[in-house]
Amino acid sequence: MTGFHNHKTSQEISSFDEDASFSICYGLWAECANNPVRLFAILSMQRSGSGWFETLLNNHTNVSSNGEIFSVKERRSNASSIIWTLDRVYNLDLLTSASKNECSAAVGFKWMLNQGLMQYHKEIADYFNDRGVSVLFLFRRNLLRRMVSVLANSYDRYAKLLNGTHKSHVHSHEEAEALSKYKPEINATSLVKDLKTMENMVLEAIEYFSSTRHMILYYEDLIMNRTKLMDVQRFLGLPEMDLSSRQVKIHRGSLSKHIKNWDDIDKTLRGTVYESFLSTDYSN
Repeated sequence: MTGFHNHKTSQEISSFDEDASFSICYGLWAECANNPVRLFAILSMQRSGSGWFETLLNNHTNVSSNGEIFSVKERRSNASSIIWTLDRVYNLDLLTSASKNECSAAVGFKWMLNQGLMQYHKEIADYFNDRGVSVLFLFRRNLLRRMVSVLANSYDRYAKLLNGTHKSHVHSHEEAEALSKYKPEINATSLVKDLKTMENMVLEAIEYFSSTRHMILYYEDLIMNRTKLMDVQRFLGLPEMDLSSRQVKIHRGSLSKHIKNWDDIDKTLRGTVYESFLSTDYSN
């Protein structure tokens, strides 16, 4: 693939720069034109560890993972806008804070399932296959923990527990402890149904993109077995490095201390296929 394609008019460049908050790159990648680049996308769900995982990838000298490109609704309004945005990313036409000055060996971003990915899955899968985009699925095994994280993060958007500032990710144990003091109350009546819905969405996404070159990862496995990161680097054709992240896990230890109506939740999940979610724990 070529390193830089400048096919846009000045008006188009100005529009994209304003809407996407990106700086258009006018030649930084030219020196890397003959450098093979692996294109990738991290397909995940909110509060599944994708932010932490992306910081690990960006800790690699030769990786540029550019965040949630499709968090902006205009970029996912229809299939055409999605393809247009994908071209901007994969043609290396733009810079974000994750862009490296070195010749990148892998370039991509993270994409949440509810950001147009499922709605336009056929067009996106075809694009991935045509461009040779490798897919990294990243999910959580313990969906109850994900639910706690989603509810707590949603609460903090309004409560702003850290000195009036909302933070989805933190870099100190003090900040993590402050955020973890909020205990969400989970709807026990719809809990099993809600967990099943999340589970089905994961399975559906994997099926939709089964034709792509892909790798399925789980947050818990990455936490417990850091050799999984070496597998990821080999999958992306990268020189292997020890990767690290400054992010600190917010909800540590037993879930019983993070859910307000724990007794109800414990009673609801006992004897179900989700009973293991009550006791599964890991450290970070």
